[in-house]
Order: sequence, then C-alpha cells, then structure tokens
Amino acid sequence: MSDEAESVGAGATLDVEPVGAEAILSDRAARGKSLHMAIFAGLAVLLLIAPFLMYPFFLMKLLCFALFASAFNLLLGYGGLLSFGHAAYFGMASYVSAHAAKVWGLSPELAILAGMVTAAGLGLLFGALAIRRQGIYFAMVTLAFAQMIYFFALQAPFTGGEDGIQGVPRGHLFGIIDLSNAMTFYYVVAVVFLLGILLIYRIIHSPFGQVLKAIRDNEPRAISLGYRADHYKLAVFVLSATLSGLAGGMKAIVVQLASLTDVYWAMSGEVVLMTLLGGMGTIFGPMVGAAIIITMQNYLASLGAWVTVAQGVVFVVAVLMFREGIVGVVSKWLKKPL
Repeated sequence: MSDEAESVGAGATLDVEPVGAEAILSDRAARGKSLHMAIFAGLAVLLLIAPFLMYPFFLMKLLCFALFASAFNLLLGYGGLLSFGHAAYFGMASYVSAHAAKVWGLSPELAILAGMVTAAGLGLLFGALAIRRQGIYFAMVTLAFAQMIYFFALQAPFTGGEDGIQGVPRGHLFGIIDLSNAMTFYYVVAVVFLLGILLIYRIIHSPFGQVLKAIRDNEPRAISLGYRADHYKLAVFVLSATLSGLAGGMKAIVVQLASLTDVYWAMSGEVVLMTLLGGMGTIFGPMVGAAIIITMQNYLASLGAWVTVAQGVVFVVAVLMFREGIVGVVSKWLKKPL
C-alpha cells in the first residue's frame, strides 16, 4: 500500500469518533424528557375534558391530594426521608387559609399564600430539628411534631375545635374570577396543579435534584465530595412542606372546610399509602396512587368504616403484585423512567 493510501486510511480512522457512555446517557435522557413532555401534554388534555366526564368537585379534591402526594414523594422518593407527620403542613395550611378567607376576608390567592407561608415556616422549624436524626428516629420525630400540631388545632380558638372552620367563602381570584362557579374553579385548580407538578419535575431534574438523589443513595460519599447533606435535606423538607401547604390551602377553599381530619395522623398515613401504591421515586406514581385512594373513598363511601379495610386489601395486593408501585412496575416494563 502506498504512503498516500496509508495516510488516507489513517485519517479516515481518526475522523470516526466512538460513541461513549456520556453520549448514550445523554440520548436516554433526551428520550426520557420527550416521553415526560408527551405525558404532561396528555395529562393537560385529560384535565381539559375531565369535568365533562366526571363531577368537578370530586376532580378538584383528587387534584389537591395528587399534589399533596407528589410533594410528599419529593421528600421520600428523591430525598430518602420518610415523614410520618406531613399532615401537619397540609392541615395547618388548610386551617390558616380557611381562617384568612373567612375571618380576615382575604382573596383566595392570598389566603392560600398565607397557608403556604405557614407550612413553609413549620417545615423550616420542624425540619431543622428532625434532620438531626435518621431512619425510624427521623420518622418518629416528624410524627411527634405532627401530633403537637393536632392538639394545637384541637385547642386553639381560631380553628373551631372539633367543628373546624366551616362555610369558607371561595371569593374572587385576583378580584376578577368568580370561583363560586364549579367549572371555573376546577380549571383554576387544574392550572395550579399542573404548575405545581412541573415545578416538582424541574426540581428533580435540576442540579439540586441530582445532588439530592446522590445523598439519598449514598450520603457518606456525597459528603466526601463536599456536599453539605443537612442543608440539602432541610431545603427539600421545606420545599415539600410548602407544596403540601399549597395542596392543603386549595383543599380548604375547594371543600369550604378545614377540620381535624386534615391534621390527624391518619392523613399522614394516607399520603404515604398513595405514594407507595403509585410508585415511590417516580414522577407520576403519586398521582396514580392518589387517584386510586380518593376514588375508593368517594365511590365506596356507602361502606362506611369498611372503606379502610378495602384500602388495606388494595395495598396488600399492590405490594404483592407491584413491588415498586404501579407506575414503578410499568416503568420497569417499558424500561423508561416515569
């Protein structure tokens, strides 16, 4: 072979760049993002037509709890922190929003904002103390704080005790949009829900979210790389509490009621059940779990206390058949993160 041919062959070889692991991962991430965007688009279309197929009040309640479960999943699924006290932020925001709307006469957006600020403050206070412990000790500390909030709600004069705050006015959003109309209010709740889910999605896929997952998977290694694990844990705790407050505040305006049920320990258990049933550590799993639980509560209400038995049976079956949650197993079948 001549020198010229050899040089051409060598040049051709050098021009071919091997596909590395980074390129493969980047391609997978791009395809995963495209899938997520398609699902979000489908979800938006579904929310658009849903009130023509189902009762708007039921749908609004479902969306509030779906947002609550997604906020909790941010802490458990991506932060690796199991809280048994998230009802404290959901319920206290519900009380504050209801009181602000009924007694202070604030517009719905300001009432809900007041509830979110309250939930964020509680999250900052309780989170700063709770993250000093790990595992079951962390869970028990959060439960203890939630019980404190429960007894506070039971005794505080502004909460109405066992009667709660009833007849919460829906008012006018920004002084313009009349929320007394069920369809109008539904679309407002749907937009807030979508924005909340997109915010959670952005948090998860941001550098902050990646560090958070690294701390969840191997905290000592993350600390050795220079990350302050406690700061990230506290940040995600406050974010989760704030979004839970958003869900609680909306729920109070939707249902026009804030009651002890919102701060009771069973509410914390329910949101754990929703998250595990749908799929912990998935984007859409908590929504599916919340939809199943709220639908059962709504359509099996005639069973009375047997509803909880039915929920237990569904949970046991789901654990046996879907070890990673419903969406987690579907994601595994498709081999794509959902």
